[in-house]
Amino acid sequence: MWALNAGGYRRLGAAGSVAVAAGGWAAGTLPARDPWGLWVPHGSAVTVTGAVLAYVGLTLLVVAWWRYGRTGASPRHTLVTLVWWATPLALTPPLYSADVYSYIAQGAMVLEGHDVYSAGPSILDPAGLGGDAAASVGGNWTEAPAPYGPFFLILARGVTWATGGTIVPAVLGMRLIAVAALVLIVWALRRLARERGTSESGALWLGALNPLLLMHVVGGMHNDGLMIGLMLAGVVLAMRGGWIAGGALIGLAMMVKSPAGMALLFIGVYVGRAATGPLVRRVAKGLAPGLVAVAVALVASLLGGTGFGWLRTQSVAGTIHTALSATSDLGLGLGELLHLLVGTDPDPVKAAVRNLGLGVALVLIARLAWRTVRGRPDQADGPVPARSADFARTPGPDPAARPAAPPHPAHALGLALLALVALSPMVQPWYLLWGMTVIAATAPYGRTGTVLTVLSAALVYETHPSGATPWYGFVLAGIACVIGTLLVRRERNAPGEAPAPAHEPAVATHRT
Repeated sequence: MWALNAGGYRRLGAAGSVAVAAGGWAAGTLPARDPWGLWVPHGSAVTVTGAVLAYVGLTLLVVAWWRYGRTGASPRHTLVTLVWWATPLALTPPLYSADVYSYIAQGAMVLEGHDVYSAGPSILDPAGLGGDAAASVGGNWTEAPAPYGPFFLILARGVTWATGGTIVPAVLGMRLIAVAALVLIVWALRRLARERGTSESGALWLGALNPLLLMHVVGGMHNDGLMIGLMLAGVVLAMRGGWIAGGALIGLAMMVKSPAGMALLFIGVYVGRAATGPLVRRVAKGLAPGLVAVAVALVASLLGGTGFGWLRTQSVAGTIHTALSATSDLGLGLGELLHLLVGTDPDPVKAAVRNLGLGVALVLIARLAWRTVRGRPDQADGPVPARSADFARTPGPDPAARPAAPPHPAHALGLALLALVALSPMVQPWYLLWGMTVIAATAPYGRTGTVLTVLSAALVYETHPSGATPWYGFVLAGIACVIGTLLVRRERNAPGEAPAPAHEPAVATHRT
């Protein structure tokens, strides 16, 4: 197989990113109405051509990313590569999702005094503030109340107020928040990797340079990016002794999307184990970050003008069936089978299987938390040796996941988030980022990191640039998953010298 140096793969990925961006202008998630006339459809032939260009560019980006991870590039080189790859995606219409239109419409609802937790964007005047955004919202969300926390709605309200709800500037305003989230993720990844003694370049490669993240955080502007950035930053600060600031940031992350609250369990374990004195004192110290986060959530709910309605809308997303949810698919199939055999209503069966999945996820999360509680600091909190940049050629299991040593609380948090996503009643491709970013900083080249690498390369194909999920997207994702698995096995068994570790200046001769 042909091979390039790190600079060559940087340029290949940049070419792919430009192709995705160019295709997005024709086949992206265009608004229903754009008074500026910039983001408008140009006919079916142009749309199909744009979609093909975007898929070709995405393939180039995935190949460049996969190979770049084996070059031993330095953190600085990786950061510059990230800028090259992310910049074209920051200048496009929304890609791979219409969620940003919901964000803008909900910001307009807050400005106009509507209760975003009891009504959907359809309540807005089509000719008024946020009307164009509301008309562009995906069908499932037109009538749905907001499942997001008050802090994010405050930001959406600010963007809508500053731009008057005009589509192009409002979308670009939300993209500024997404880019800021990416910067925060990069900051937290680097520091968490240093804290754990893992490869900083590996953390950036898997957790920030990842095409799945670039697509759905920069291109699609999903607020999951902001949730992840705040959550990771809170974890870093808490691990460095700043449990008050850490708890506050995790509280803000919860006020974007509630799954960030999972971090409080594992950070509480870390803080409590680091404390000295009687058991009561250590337990109290472990609960302290959670109390700070609750206080932040309380203040955000009171000052945001949206109240506490977010508490009752957390199950809204779970009412929508997605093909990536194993429990929903199993429940639907089992329910329909029983309906054919004995005539029972399939809905209760589907609900029971979904609830069972959530119950299993809670058991797995509790087990992970218990293992970290029982772990000794010298076992779970010590540094993990940095790995070679070529994860496939690095023999042996992930040190943080060996049964003999309990997982570090941060690593356990990543595994817990992955378990929650895998067994959730609604799963979107970008949900994988919740736990993957944590794993990227704690064990990017371990077994879990390898699985996440293959899944990232596959799931990018599941979504069309327009935000749809066509059948051929799943076929392409399946093919990519098979190819990725075969490549991992081939590279693991390939003879030859592995590339330089990421902490060595392997690309010092390349210009950045």
